Amino acid sequence: METALTRLVGVRHPIVQTGMGWVAGPRLVSASAEAGALGILASATMTLDRLRDAVREVKSRTSEPFGVNLRADAGDAGDRVRIIVDEGVRVASFALAPSPELIAELKEAGVVVIPSVGARRHAEKVAAWGADAVIVQGGEGGGHTGEVATTVLLPQVVDAVGIPVVAAGGFHDGRGLVAALAYGAAGVAMGTRFLLTSDSTVPDAVKARYLAATVKDVTVTRAVDGLPHRMLRTDLVDALEHAGRTKALFQAARRAAGFRKLSGLTWRRMVQDGLAMKHGKDLTWSQVLLAANTPMLLKSAMVDGRTDLGVMASGQVAGVIDDLPSCAELVERIMKEAEEVRERLNTSP
Repeated sequence: METALTRLVGVRHPIVQTGMGWVAGPRLVSASAEAGALGILASATMTLDRLRDAVREVKSRTSEPFGVNLRADAGDAGDRVRIIVDEGVRVASFALAPSPELIAELKEAGVVVIPSVGARRHAEKVAAWGADAVIVQGGEGGGHTGEVATTVLLPQVVDAVGIPVVAAGGFHDGRGLVAALAYGAAGVAMGTRFLLTSDSTVPDAVKARYLAATVKDVTVTRAVDGLPHRMLRTDLVDALEHAGRTKALFQAARRAAGFRKLSGLTWRRMVQDGLAMKHGKDLTWSQVLLAANTPMLLKSAMVDGRTDLGVMASGQVAGVIDDLPSCAELVERIMKEAEEVRERLNTSP
């Protein structure tokens, strides 16, 4: 199926596997790419050396195009961009709007720039700055998310910008892909659906928690870092929501110390990254620390399997997923369903 997305990035199918921290590593990204989707490597939880090694590992596993996701507000974003350019990565995606300077540097090197946004005005801004495409995530999506549903936000953005728009939030099958295309999107991006594959390195016990979840078990909370964050409701989420300010600050500092040791970041850099997220927002100091080390909370669940100590970012779509196909099986199934839906629509009276 050819769309503006497949032509732009050179993949066979208009499907994007999003850059999920601790989840979208070389194995999942290369499997997604081999299946014909655009796999996105998550770099925010990696040191610079680990990022370079991860990119090279993906390249050793597949010759298909793939991308790297960056935090635009990270202090070392420029260093990460240089790795992407040096290693010949096809796509750079961003969780927040990158600066015009970063976009220009990437485009000059021939890298396709695809920021993720949650509002029409943000899409208009990055399009004006030269972004090649944009991923638009509605409120159904996992992780940091907004309040506007995909079905409302997507057509707004499609009508507002002249670059390819990729729809995210609530997609998991061929019907959703056809619906997104009908709205004018050039493809769909999925996180939770790719997390729940056999190629994902997330521990089996954690996958089981996702598979057991209903739609009502996926909540939005501000307790983790002060920003709306969609995740599975767990005892930890309940504890954070009911913790007093002193206890929350202690817990945040303890987890921040763990992330500092793991990432190699200095306390100063961590606080700077946290303050970048605090900018314009009414966050407590515990939330600033948590904003800087939320990756540790994700790692506890997604790597260590400690669902009692970590957070499990999740789209609402987790409540309707009940299997663990390989990436190849998943993409093939989605495309087959999409073609069947299109045929039915073309033959219906």
